[in-house]
Amino acid sequence: MEDRMCGIVGAIADRDVVPVLVEGLKRLEYRGYDSSGIAVADVASVRRVRRTGRVAEMEQAAVAEGFRGVLGIGHTRWATHGGVTEANAHPHISHGDLALVHNGIIENHEEQRERLSALGYVFESQTDTEVIAHLIHHHMSQGRDLLAALQAAVKELTGAYALAVLSRSEPDRLVCARMGCPLLVGLGEGENFIASDVSAIISATRRVIFLEEGDTAELTRGAVRVFDGDDRPVQREVHVSDVSLASLELGPYRHFMQKEIHEQPRAIADTLEAVIDAGGFEATLFGAKAEAVLREVTGVQILACGTSYYAGLTARYWIEAIAGLPCSVEIASEYRYRDAYADPRHLVVTISQSGETLDTMEALKYARSLGHRHTLSICNVPESAIPRASELVCYTRAGAEIGVASTKAFTTQLAALFQLTVVLGKLHGKVAPEQEADYLEQLRHLPGSVQHALNLEPQIQAWAERFAGKQDALFLGRGLHYPIALEGALKLKEISYIHAEAYPAGELKHGPLALVDAEMPVVVIAPNDRLLEKVKSNMQEVRARGGELFVFADQDSHFSESEGVHVIRTPRHAGVLSPVIHTIPVQLLAYHTALARGTDVDKPRNLAKSVTVE
Repeated sequence: MEDRMCGIVGAIADRDVVPVLVEGLKRLEYRGYDSSGIAVADVASVRRVRRTGRVAEMEQAAVAEGFRGVLGIGHTRWATHGGVTEANAHPHISHGDLALVHNGIIENHEEQRERLSALGYVFESQTDTEVIAHLIHHHMSQGRDLLAALQAAVKELTGAYALAVLSRSEPDRLVCARMGCPLLVGLGEGENFIASDVSAIISATRRVIFLEEGDTAELTRGAVRVFDGDDRPVQREVHVSDVSLASLELGPYRHFMQKEIHEQPRAIADTLEAVIDAGGFEATLFGAKAEAVLREVTGVQILACGTSYYAGLTARYWIEAIAGLPCSVEIASEYRYRDAYADPRHLVVTISQSGETLDTMEALKYARSLGHRHTLSICNVPESAIPRASELVCYTRAGAEIGVASTKAFTTQLAALFQLTVVLGKLHGKVAPEQEADYLEQLRHLPGSVQHALNLEPQIQAWAERFAGKQDALFLGRGLHYPIALEGALKLKEISYIHAEAYPAGELKHGPLALVDAEMPVVVIAPNDRLLEKVKSNMQEVRARGGELFVFADQDSHFSESEGVHVIRTPRHAGVLSPVIHTIPVQLLAYHTALARGTDVDKPRNLAKSVTVE
């Protein structure tokens, strides 16, 4: 999970665009939302329909009201200002003339609201968004056309926004603007589109323009004009998107989360393809100038949020042990607000599934302002903001991830971070050729080992039945596997709503042991490594207090099931890559527990896929 993110889709065409808008909103549902709406305009009127709840309910209302139009905008909303009510849902309308949808947060909305109220504008919602609609209307009433009014209004806003606006007074165009929130334009034949995410319009067009910070744009049926922050016309590159529709369909699975868990062997194999094909760990994996940069760095600073942060914690063990470089890992939202020590010779690595995570993006900007010269982004979405702002890039090749709880994005991040570790180790003289060959062989076996772990699903499903009635759980791990315990606890929290915490197993006696009783299941990640004996003694402490143990071991671990001790064995011990294998069972445990509890697995309450506001 990365942060709160609404979805935008807009279209201007010679055909009815309502089906395009509704389908686009359905494709954006995976980001999490609590209300949705669409507006269409012609010379006579602006019509809108809004509903709290699922897009399907809004669609039924649109059908019942005979909604049609050749110009329209749609939105899925996350409540940030004002509660989940129909009045707060987008689109917002000003004076029956102008409709607008907005992602992001306007920081100076209160002062603008006072100013507009004094001018006679009446507010119907508690949102910061309605301010923008009235502000644009005010500029139109001063004699500006829709585009000029939008360009004037955004200069008076402080904050982050992606906007799409239409007006019945100008029914042959659609205008939009972006600052701090992703927005792209889709190019069709005699029709054009706006979206916050390419998946929303992929069935209509594959040709897209990614708007840049401060851009505004005007769309007619036959043309698109883009303007920079100074309102000068600019050319932006046209990209052909390769998000295949197949990745957006469920196929034989019950949920996207289950599908994406099962896609991990393929996603990891795709992410490793370049290193396997090259027959070695080459710096060029990270860009043409990577070798010079990576040879020069003397340490690594990792910045990330949520699941991506846990990938960074795992990588710290690898980077220090294999590459022999100091590595610190920090939550991006904390780093960006403190006076951090910066060594310009350290490589700043940002990790983000979406590449649009606001806290991570701002942390990257802050690191650069502190004097960090070398930056590397690990990301799953090509052309997104963080890779564009980074010196070096490594794209994980997980494919579109629809489920809010990150699964294949996490394991492919681990695969990418391991490649970075070995490249750094080679360049700094810590990884000899025979060791490199051994790591390559381990990577070759990784997708197969992940598949073996997936085959444990029936056993894990049986455990999940026992978990479903619990209110709390503890996850324990040591060393490399402590971040995987954190990830397991996060997954369980996110989708089953069971309160779960993770601890390094050695910390148990320093406090958490007080919580352990027969009602507190304790999940232990216990691969056969040099810490296994320590973990066993931690387990005995749990058992002595009546706690029930659920142990993920591997084939080489010598301990057996007994009263109150349940054991599932993953494939044979995978050495340094063991965290990747042990991620699979904790994902499956969370998924099947949520299933048994009847929660909405793909769209957990209060969460969103891509976190692009603070």
